[in-house]
Amino acid sequence: MLPLTGLRIIAVEQYGAGPFGTQHLADLGAEVIKVEDPALGGDVSRSVGPYFIDGDDSNASSLLFQGLNRNKRSIALDLASDGGRQVFHDLVRTADAVAGNNRGDVQDKLGLNYAALGKIKPAIVCAHLTGYGREGERATWPGYDYLMQAETGYFSVTGEPDGPPARMGLSIVDFMSGSYMALGIVASVLQARQTGIGRDVDVTLFDTALYNLNYLATWYLGTGHNQGRELRSAHPSLTPCQLYTTKDGWIYLMCNKEKFWGVLCAKIGREEWAEDERFRRFPDRLENRDLLTEMLDGALSAKTTAQWMDLFAGAVPAAPLNDVAQALENPYVTERDRVRELTQPGGQKTRVLAPPIHFAGETYELAPAPILGGDTDDLLDELGYDAETQATLRETGVG
Repeated sequence: MLPLTGLRIIAVEQYGAGPFGTQHLADLGAEVIKVEDPALGGDVSRSVGPYFIDGDDSNASSLLFQGLNRNKRSIALDLASDGGRQVFHDLVRTADAVAGNNRGDVQDKLGLNYAALGKIKPAIVCAHLTGYGREGERATWPGYDYLMQAETGYFSVTGEPDGPPARMGLSIVDFMSGSYMALGIVASVLQARQTGIGRDVDVTLFDTALYNLNYLATWYLGTGHNQGRELRSAHPSLTPCQLYTTKDGWIYLMCNKEKFWGVLCAKIGREEWAEDERFRRFPDRLENRDLLTEMLDGALSAKTTAQWMDLFAGAVPAAPLNDVAQALENPYVTERDRVRELTQPGGQKTRVLAPPIHFAGETYELAPAPILGGDTDDLLDELGYDAETQATLRETGVG
């Protein structure tokens, strides 16, 4: 039994950050029910391309949608209608938490906050993932990952110093915000089960992006140091910790403990460098980093990246420079069983990444992302609505 078995989450979510967070919960055993407006086509990511499952013409064929919504159920409800709100409130009575990632002012307008839902179930947890929060001058602003990266400094520390500012290549703020929301939900449900009282939980993209500056922020706040971009994606102060050239490409070395410097020197046949006054300690190597880069490039260019990886073999922290395809085709990924195959309702096979959290003796059962409203009938039955009531509800906001 996975650890979140028995946890029910009602998710009024769309696109990336919210679904990524609730997918963590679904992978860990929680029942996540997506509430989607049928008139709007449900979660907007259902239609986002450019890649779709071959031969699948359902509204769940987007591979982006599949990557963010596995293991979930879907009910089609219009929350602006009487019928949709009735069913939603009945779902809330059966749930532990409601999670949403709408614009800051929309959450309260839809009645997704504790002030409204706590009257229906006092122990309900209401999680809000917004761009800038539910209050203040930016509550009505739409918020997106790359905007946060731009405003909180990520562009200024990503890429080469002589190139234009660059964003991180992944939607890392979305993913981290979703993960923080999931943590907030679990912590708040734990408290609610102990006290019988729920709460609002707020996570914003902006706060997440800012918080993840971490030691760069403490450097500035403590000393005024304003970190910029470093050549070859180098560490700001530790070296060797950057990209180096090999016979056929690049390798990243990360000798972030003093002991690794001596091991590296021995592995590349340059033992004397370890005792060279110019390179003896981290401050010495930082002062002479340009020279050391030139020397290491020369030494490492004698072999291919693969040959160096075989020689270093964990003794020296090192990694090849892969693209996305190479990363996924890495034999180590197969060895770790990091890619799983799902069978879609139409019989098509899709591959997804396995969850990153492991439990001894447990295996994950992964189900494909749901079609829009695919669980509506079953959920109405579970709520105890008879056929006549269900028919009436379908005329008033239930898809």
